[in-house]
Amino acid sequence: MPDRQLASSQRKTDFISLPDSFFTQAVPKIQDLAELKVVLHVYYLILRKRERPYFLTYKELLSYGLMAEMGEETLRQTLGSAVEHGTLLHSISNINGMLEEVYSLPADSHQPPAINIFVLYEQNIGVITPTIAEELKEAERLYPPQWIEEAFKEAAALNKRIWRYIVRILERWASEGKDSGEYKRDIKKDDPDKYIKGKYGHLVQR
Repeated sequence: MPDRQLASSQRKTDFISLPDSFFTQAVPKIQDLAELKVVLHVYYLILRKRERPYFLTYKELLSYGLMAEMGEETLRQTLGSAVEHGTLLHSISNINGMLEEVYSLPADSHQPPAINIFVLYEQNIGVITPTIAEELKEAERLYPPQWIEEAFKEAAALNKRIWRYIVRILERWASEGKDSGEYKRDIKKDDPDKYIKGKYGHLVQR
């Protein structure tokens, strides 16, 4: 029972990846612990977003646990220091007809990284076996990250949380084209059989 509980808690864990620039550019400029805490939490909140907009309003920050406890005056000062040091960006944005203060990350780190295929599998299907791990690696090599994430979402929306079903979605997109069909044309130009050759060809066989 404890092992099952541990496995369950591990599957629910969410991860973010901090860009290299955070350590090479942001950290050396941070002056005190309060600023470090605020910057880390802003990175965390923005990088875990799956969709735009990739920023946070001041009101959102003020309502978030740690920053709410700091008090508005301290939070203002800390955010001001972070903006002055270039670890955060500050601007005014029109949101639903209201002018809002928003904070975002430097240009080289504002886009959340593509989610890891192993995390997607654990969140949507379950425990990864050695065999599945090899198939996930091969799928990651064959398909664009955005396709993989969207295939998992489509399967989940249809309540088809099965790896074979997700593979079929990816296979169909590779064969018939997806959206504009541009990726399909690239496949044909490169090698029309690239998705059915090799050791893991069974992944895309009809």
